[in-house]
Amino acid sequence: MEEHREERCWEDLLPDALGLIFRNLSLQEMLTVVPRVCKSWSRVVSGPYCWQEIDIQEWSQQQNKPDQLTRMVHTLVTRSGDSFRRISVSGLPNDSLFTFIANHARSLKTLELPRSEISDCIVEDVAQRLSNVTFLDVSSCTKIGARALEAFGKNCKSLVGLRRVMHPIDVAGKVCQHDEARAIACSMPKLRHLEIGYMLIATNAVVEIASRCRDLSFLDLRGCWGVDDKLLQDKYPGLKVLGPRVDDCYENSFLEECSDDSDDDSIYSWEEYMDDEDYFAAGSDDEEALWDDGHALEGLEVRFYGGGFGEGAFAGIDWPESP
Repeated sequence: MEEHREERCWEDLLPDALGLIFRNLSLQEMLTVVPRVCKSWSRVVSGPYCWQEIDIQEWSQQQNKPDQLTRMVHTLVTRSGDSFRRISVSGLPNDSLFTFIANHARSLKTLELPRSEISDCIVEDVAQRLSNVTFLDVSSCTKIGARALEAFGKNCKSLVGLRRVMHPIDVAGKVCQHDEARAIACSMPKLRHLEIGYMLIATNAVVEIASRCRDLSFLDLRGCWGVDDKLLQDKYPGLKVLGPRVDDCYENSFLEECSDDSDDDSIYSWEEYMDDEDYFAAGSDDEEALWDDGHALEGLEVRFYGGGFGEGAFAGIDWPESP
């Protein structure tokens, strides 16, 4: 007797299931291939199911056009429907883009903005909108200091991870950053993971952090030459300390140029995508303007992570309910 099985079409899959599948694709495929398959797939990539976690860190490091970066952030955040849980982008060009992210951050848990041009004043103004953030990366953000760190700490009550790693060039000419260390110690008591590589601090500043942040289990001090790590190990035996000695050369990913691995031979090239008037017919003018520079967005890839920063340490993907 032949077993009867109900066959379903791919386009009939639930949007959240399709979102899980599409997360394995590059952004170029999501925007040039998937929308051409069928209307239901096009609706999925235009909605929040594919944009819970936005990681354009690597791509943004290659950008030298602030308006292009701004349009990309606006587009992806808007598509997420304010439901993005993680955003990772390097080099925000101004305070206004940081404000835009904060205004849509009701679900945000992980905020990574290394090398961004943000100021103490704007952080103090909008930090209250980032109250759900649990992990923060403001490495090499040279225009902020103790005031911004204090504002983050006071408003992000659940903050358990901070990355404030500096490049040696960032601190050239500075005397010390003890005020930043004190801001961390006084306003971020729940920290469990702290990276402050190459900050200009002494042992007593680190001792204050370790004394006030009682849950601290990992501390990265690589390049902090004024810190006595042996004293810390004796005083806090349960604390894993990395550094201050550096075993290899400084990780200069911020300075290296990334290669362009995009495939120009694809049958769905950016040129063909750009010429497709039907695709933009249902889109906004802003989305259409995003692609005016043609190949400038090649190599961009959006990655999805199940658990945010670390293994299960922070909130993961919380897919919207299917209609």
